[in-house]
Parts: sequence; C-alpha cells; structure tokens
Amino acid sequence: MAKRRIDMRKVRELLRLHYEQGIISARELAKLAGMGKSTASDYLAGFKSSGLEYRLIKDLSDSDLIAAIHSRKKTENPRYQTLYEQFPIYYKELQRTGVTLQLLWQEYKQKHTDCYGYSQFCHHYYNWRKESKVSMHMEHKAGDKLFVDYAGKKMSYTDSSTGEIIECEVFVGVLGSSQLAYIEATPTQEKHNFISVNENTLHFFGGAPRAIVPDCLKSAVTKADKYEPQVNSTYNDFACHYNTAILPARALKPQDKSLAENFVKHAYNSIYAPLRNETFFSIEELNAALWVQLDIYNRKKFQKCDYSRQELFDDVEKDALKPLTTSRYDLKTFCCLTVQYNHHIYLKDDKHYYSAPFQLTGKKVLVTYTSRNVEVYFNNRRVALHTRKSTKYRYTTKDEHRPSGHKFVAEWTPQRFINWAAKIGPEVQELVTALLDSRKHPEQAYKSCMGLLSLAKKHDTDDFIKACKKALILNCIQYKFVKNVLQNKAFDMTGEEQMELFRISEHENLRGKEHFN
Repeated sequence: MAKRRIDMRKVRELLRLHYEQGIISARELAKLAGMGKSTASDYLAGFKSSGLEYRLIKDLSDSDLIAAIHSRKKTENPRYQTLYEQFPIYYKELQRTGVTLQLLWQEYKQKHTDCYGYSQFCHHYYNWRKESKVSMHMEHKAGDKLFVDYAGKKMSYTDSSTGEIIECEVFVGVLGSSQLAYIEATPTQEKHNFISVNENTLHFFGGAPRAIVPDCLKSAVTKADKYEPQVNSTYNDFACHYNTAILPARALKPQDKSLAENFVKHAYNSIYAPLRNETFFSIEELNAALWVQLDIYNRKKFQKCDYSRQELFDDVEKDALKPLTTSRYDLKTFCCLTVQYNHHIYLKDDKHYYSAPFQLTGKKVLVTYTSRNVEVYFNNRRVALHTRKSTKYRYTTKDEHRPSGHKFVAEWTPQRFINWAAKIGPEVQELVTALLDSRKHPEQAYKSCMGLLSLAKKHDTDDFIKACKKALILNCIQYKFVKNVLQNKAFDMTGEEQMELFRISEHENLRGKEHFN
C-alpha cells in the first residue's frame, strides 16, 4: 500500500463544509473535500471527540490539529488502543524475512474477536508509522542492505609535533532494517582507506549484509551509469571475500541511500556537536571520541518507541547477517598487462619482472597483486603465482614457464650482448657496452640492446657500423638515435653536429681570459 501524506487543507475544508455549510452527509462531505468516505467519517468523529471548538482551529498548527483529531482513538476507543500498543512490535516484526502486514493482521485477528478489517488495520499502522517518524521511504528486511557514504563536513585533529590542523574524511554506514549506524574518520577517500573502513564497518556489526550500497565515488565505482555502473575491481573483490554484493546508488539520486543521508544529518547534531570544543592529537583519539558518541546515539530510543537501534539490531538483524570470514581482506590491485618477448610481465609498482608461461608471449593477461603475492590470470585461469619482490629491475622466473632449452635469466647477461655485438664490429661492441653502463642496472638496457642489435639484421652492415660510430662520437647512446640515422641515411655529421664536438660547456670552475690579465 502506498504511503500518502495527510493533506491538511482537505481536513480543514471538511470541517468548514460541516460547520459553516451545514453539510451532514459523510458521503457528500467526502466528495466535496476530495477524500474517502471512511476517512472523512474518522476525521469528523475525531474532531468532535477532541472537545475543540471549530472557531479555534484557525489558530492551531496542522500538527496540533491532527494530534487532537487522533487523540480520540487513543483515549476513547479501546479497540484502537489495543491495536496502537502493538504497532512498535509490528514494526520490529516487519523487519524479519517473510513477515508481512497480511500475516500480522491474521495473527491479530486470531487473538481479538473485536478487530479491525485488513484495510483499516493497514490504514492505522501507516498513520502510526508516519506520526512516530520511523518510516524512511524504503522498507528493508533484516540483513538485506548496508548503506555507506562520506559526510560532507570533515573533522580534524592537531599534529602534536607541528601544531598543524589535519582534516579527516568521515565515513558512515547504516543498516537498512535496524538503522544501527557506524562512523569512522579516515585520512582520505582513496581506495585503500575506503576498503579498510568498509571492512571495519562489517566487523563492527559482526556480520555481512546481502548487499552494500555505496555512493558513486571513484573508490567504489569506476564508471557511473544509470543501468550498469562499473564497480571498482578491488571493491568487488572485497565484496566477494565477505560473500556480499555491491549495488551502487544511482548518480544524483540521494533517495537510493536515504538512510545514510539521514544519519549524516543526525551525526552533525548527535556526534559532531558534542565534540565541537574537544581537541584531538591523533586520528585514533578522534575515532575513540566518535565511537563514544556513536554508542550513545545507537542506544537512544526511537521517538514513540520503547526500543533503540541497538536493541532492534540485537533482536531482529544481528542473526540475519552473514557470518564473516576468518581472515581479513588483503587489499588487491588489478591491472591488465602484456606478456613480453621474454615471457615475463613487468609490474610497474615494483619495477620487477615476473614470469608467465612462454606460450602466452604477446598475450594480454590479468594481473592481481597484494602485499605478499602476484597472480597472473589468463582466460579466467590462474597461470602463475609469485611471491612479491621489492628488488628493482630483477627477474623472478619459474622453470616451468621457460620454453624448452631456454633459460632466460641464466643466458641473457650483459656479456652475451657484448659478445654478440663484437661479432659485428668493435664500434658496435663499444656502443653496446656504453649502453649497458649507462643504466643503473644492466637489465634496464637489455631491451634497448636487443633492439639495437636487431637493426643489424635489417640494414647493411657497413651502414649499421657507421651509425653506431656516429652515436659514439656524438655521445648519443640510444637505440632510437641509431635507428633514426639508419632510416634517414644521415651517416655524415652536419656542420652543427661538428661544432658541437668542440663547444665547451659552461661551468663555474671555467674562467675566461679576463681572469689572466
């Protein structure tokens, strides 16, 4: 049944038609006021029972007038009073899986002979829920969804050593059914902080919901879309680890995460405000204070209900959450790389090479890595697993990844390239040696040497030697320079290049003739 707001203009028009126009028929009053007959009868009877005089309603606010009309039900109607006392219990029961108003009405009907019909039962329940402000536009079953977001207003702490005020982002999470909330300050909204605080939220609740609903921030959603948003690979992997799912809210649709939006507003009043005069000297101190205020907020009873968010969670939602895994999530990074000619992939973050099966040379593979391991996947199958290394420009190779009769690490050495170059000519040998020496680690020059020596197969040997000689004379120890010389047939040096050989570079220790007069 759709929830509709009470239009107080219609209620006031109903009373005007009755008291000023003298219309008595409930059917005619309902038609003229634009409401249902039973609703019109209820409002009219409620006003008459309230003891108010019609002439006084002009000075009453809408909320005071409707409260006076409904007071009759609570004080003079035992049948309504009996039902009214059950509404907080019904609200809790409706959070349980499979429980509906139809089922609750049937149970109510079995216990009470003098009971309301189903439509009136629903009508009174929705009115109570509207008055008690426990409705949040969307109904959620226990353990169904967790809404997460960042508050718009940041908090801060003071660096004890420098006195610098450091601002923090404030993350919030709210369970859909019990509305139990979580809050934590984080240094940034970046992916590693976002994943970590999501994990802390699940451990605070002691379980995982069926789905997590985030806003469309970059740490959660790579590409926002109304129909098929692209979830960040790491965030999706985190969800798989905890056996839940990610359901991003639609962009510019705050109603999709209204519970988180509402908690942010409550947090400003119930959590931010009590701490406004406090000074914190670390993010840990700040979070400790936030959690004290959070506990007070979660244990505060709902308006017109005799239970709190914490009690509702303990009674209804705690057991509906999925159990957490025994191990914490190890943050993963995902990237797509090409297996190089030497059957290795180059991990840019480590500046390290890791082997893959030689059959995949030239293929695109999915690489995932954590703080401990590097995994290579092809066609949705893991084809390589390595322990992550921090040594730059080195190779980690497994024997089973090498082609038969080939040992990359053992055979591809600086001396092999030098010997190969010597067979072509001394100028080439000198250039390759200089190229290897020009890099901090010889391995960095392997590909350049490979490219340089491959030019000897594509061009005349004499031309290739001339190009290498020119590179040595001009001190242009680069593969691309030799390649350009060969392509342009620019073996002879230009006048400008010749002058460059004799030009003395400026230096503070070099003095001119004026210093010797």
